[in-house]
Amino acid sequence: MRTKTIAGNWKMFKNFQQTEDLINGLKKALDFTDKSVKVIVCPPFTSLALAGSLLKETPVALGAQNMYFEDEGAFTGEISPGMLKSVGCEYVILGHSERRLYFHETNESVNTKAKKALASGLIPIVCVGETLEEREKNITDLIVSTQVRGCLKEISAADVERIIIAYEPVWAIGTGKTATPQQAEEVHLLIRKLVGQLYSWATAEKVVIQYGGSVKPENAKELLSQPNIDGALVGGACLKADSFASIIKSATA
Repeated sequence: MRTKTIAGNWKMFKNFQQTEDLINGLKKALDFTDKSVKVIVCPPFTSLALAGSLLKETPVALGAQNMYFEDEGAFTGEISPGMLKSVGCEYVILGHSERRLYFHETNESVNTKAKKALASGLIPIVCVGETLEEREKNITDLIVSTQVRGCLKEISAADVERIIIAYEPVWAIGTGKTATPQQAEEVHLLIRKLVGQLYSWATAEKVVIQYGGSVKPENAKELLSQPNIDGALVGGACLKADSFASIIKSATA
């Protein structure tokens, strides 16, 4: 059975002191005796070491929001997988729609990073999703399928089983709009069936597929109750301890 997995993407928010306040608030709000949900927090690079230190002795895992695909070198401004591992990261978000839009990341670059992350012992959270224009043209299936195929290219079944796929309709990110549970479930099922075609149904059944796109305490329970939605990649609502904890609790209900 797949474990419900809730990840909080802090994006470019929270300085050092604010990181300490949020993590401490989260520790007070969560019941760590409940192991039925996997919780991941993904602060900005400057807060990773502090967050990792504060999360010791808790089951909450640490993730980064991006990484480069080289171990080291003259790559000014980039962060290597080894650097992430050294501060306690277990996960890394790859191919978020904001990275694709503002920094021109492609399926090919996400695939390269995913392979490097896996080889380095990090678990990639690979993001896919369509824009509003693409949904209105009724090509959601084509866009998402192309992204999944490209991002998983030449990755083994054993490694794919370790990857988390996050379906995030671009039109629902930070807009307040949310895909209906039925819309989200349709795309999650599409992704699972595609993984089954590319590998096997046994592999597809093991892959965790999260939903991301204006997930809030008010809609989390209904979204997370869908059979193929295995968790959430939360944006704005993870920046307050009480709202993030509420979403996490929705996954256990």
